[in-house]
Amino acid sequence: MNEKAIYTLEFHKIRDMLTHCADSALGKERAAALLPRTEREEAELLQQQTADAYARICQKGNLSFGGVPDVRDSLLRLERGGTLTMPELLRISSLLTAVLRAKNYGYSCERQSDEERQDSLTESFSLLAPLSPMNHEIQRCILSEEEMADDASAGLRSVRRQMKTVHDKIRDRLNAIVSQASAAGMLQDALITMRDGRYCLPYRSEYKNQVSGMVHDQSATGSTSFIEPMEVVRLNNDLRELALREKEEIEKVLAELSAQLAPDAENLRYDQEALAELDFIFARGKLARDMQATRPEFSEDRTLCIKQGRHPLIERKKVVPIDISLGQDYSMLVITGPNTGGKTVTLKTVGLFTLMGQAGLHIPAKQGSTLGIFREVYADIGDEQSIEQSLSTFSSHMTHTVQILESVTDEDMVLFDELGAGTDPTEGAALAMAILTSLHRYDIRTLATTHYAELKVFAMTTPGVVNACCEFNVETLSPTYRLLVGIPGKSNAFAISKKLGLSEEIIREANEFIGVKDKSFEEMLGELETKRQLLEEELAAARADRRETALIRSQWEQKQKNVEERREQILKKANAEARDILEETKEYADSVIKRIRKLEQSSGAGHALEEERRKVRERLGAVEEKNGLVRREKKKEHKPEDFRIGDTVRVLSMNLTGTIHTLPNEKGDCFVTMGIMQSKCNIRDLEPVEEEPSGSAEKKHVVGSSVGAAKASTVRPEINLVGKRVDEAIAELDKYLDDAYLAHLAQVTVIHGRGTGALRTAVQNHCRRLKYVKEFHAGAYGEGDHGVTIVVFK
Repeated sequence: MNEKAIYTLEFHKIRDMLTHCADSALGKERAAALLPRTEREEAELLQQQTADAYARICQKGNLSFGGVPDVRDSLLRLERGGTLTMPELLRISSLLTAVLRAKNYGYSCERQSDEERQDSLTESFSLLAPLSPMNHEIQRCILSEEEMADDASAGLRSVRRQMKTVHDKIRDRLNAIVSQASAAGMLQDALITMRDGRYCLPYRSEYKNQVSGMVHDQSATGSTSFIEPMEVVRLNNDLRELALREKEEIEKVLAELSAQLAPDAENLRYDQEALAELDFIFARGKLARDMQATRPEFSEDRTLCIKQGRHPLIERKKVVPIDISLGQDYSMLVITGPNTGGKTVTLKTVGLFTLMGQAGLHIPAKQGSTLGIFREVYADIGDEQSIEQSLSTFSSHMTHTVQILESVTDEDMVLFDELGAGTDPTEGAALAMAILTSLHRYDIRTLATTHYAELKVFAMTTPGVVNACCEFNVETLSPTYRLLVGIPGKSNAFAISKKLGLSEEIIREANEFIGVKDKSFEEMLGELETKRQLLEEELAAARADRRETALIRSQWEQKQKNVEERREQILKKANAEARDILEETKEYADSVIKRIRKLEQSSGAGHALEEERRKVRERLGAVEEKNGLVRREKKKEHKPEDFRIGDTVRVLSMNLTGTIHTLPNEKGDCFVTMGIMQSKCNIRDLEPVEEEPSGSAEKKHVVGSSVGAAKASTVRPEINLVGKRVDEAIAELDKYLDDAYLAHLAQVTVIHGRGTGALRTAVQNHCRRLKYVKEFHAGAYGEGDHGVTIVVFK
């Protein structure tokens, strides 16, 4: 890609923004050297890497590449068998720490998402080698760039222990000398100092001949002499020897660490290059996030379609998004309109988006935007846009235009700003049309801006060439920066001049100087603009109505949803209350049946049975009153003679079926047998039951031995709940256990399968709440093992 286009379209400023997003020096180097790719596969790979980095940033946050040093020189020394210094080893440790951080980041991103998810960065993360044992060894041995730990080696520890002992002896001896000399007034200051790595005392110069020792230094005034007393000379010599031994031990440790690192020099080089590349890729992802950019698609035929594109170098609050396409129905776009209307910004936006897309950068446009892959992007865009343009400016632009025409191919894109300007308008327009015709002949993607009316006509009359304009608000004398494709623009010179205060007479005379053709052409453009504005107003109103309709529909759907949710809550609550009532009634019925069975075996049971029946009736009445239930009314009033002994009737208050045992008396009272229970009832509480035809099933009773016999003939000794949901299974199990208990079955088998164990747990919890269940346990070997539960009744 030519350098002139890089700087004319300000791609270098995008590179500067990208460089600031990188953390490491090597990552910044790659960002600063970024260039657009001309091969589709390379551009697609870069875009995929940017998209994957963007996704990981949104998912897990930023990955810091700070602290990634450049260790290339150190690696060369390692490969040649050299020994690294402590600062070099610490830089390698910093590199390995960054590698471990990056590897953990990559692993956490993949673990949070689908386990089988692979992206273009997965391999780069997986191949990183943090060399953790080696890194820990370096950190253990080296504390800083100038300090090595005592435990780096046994020899170093021993030497430093001896050095500490000698230090202590020197200190003790010098402290004693300081005390004596201070008392005698021989010292300038009562302190211990060092000169040339040896401990000395600051004596007054007049006493130096009275001190046995070596003079190492003298103050600038000559009043103080720094003397090493003879008593500590030997100890200082020992300390100097130990310091040399300490240096040797440090060198041994550094050599050992370097030897351990040498086999991994290639891994370290890959780690550094991989981190630099990842830093570069994540910088592109951060830039896409900051720009709120999206990934563009690349077309096969170099067509482009930019949706709501925003120039990335203009402040987001000020920039006006543009929609522009090229190469589908037309290969050339001629943009007209007043100065400062946004024509040049449109050219730069298209060109810059093309360079960014081919460089692997996302573009600040709406999702679904499409770009082409071009071999070159030629741009002749001048910064001077005033009437003072001279011939030299025209010559400069024409020289560049000639170079473009000599090099351009059908795989390139050409951008012209004010083509043919700076010279005689007639000749300039003719040259511009000829140049555009030459480019259009070879189907070269071209965008050009102009003020020439001849080029507007050229675009209107040439197939494959389309007009466009940058909208201008005449009322406010300000551009709207909206690009309108398919409509030629007006210069609006008369309207602007009138707004600025030019007299009506001058404007009228200027209007007379315009040719008839030019005037009719401008009037036609004005009419088109007026109609366009009316259509846009109607379209905006229609869209507003559509949004309002959608809002009303959304509110209605939300209300319906709320009603359904409320209905579900009410039904759920009602079901829960009914379930509680049913459980309570079952428990009470169980206790009544037990008491009735006991009464059957005792004498004087009639009165007791009647009392139990009364209690049952009162309890049912209380439940009806509490829950607002309405007693089932009989169909019509009956007389005593309507009932005969042996007739089947229903006792309405108890909702039970029985048989007339005695004829009604004058009050309408009679005894009704209901299974094993006999109760006194009034005919107002009775309703005859129609006799079933012969050959039909026997009459059913609710309580007693007849019910048990009927149930025993239909209830199976096992129930299969496999494949059912817990709520469905428990409801079916509850009814089955009731029937089995009334059928006097000693035990039953509940088949629920193994599965996750949820259904087995629910079955056993339900059995635990039933009063008539004596015990339950898992099946034995041969009975189904843990796939069944054996329930034993009381």
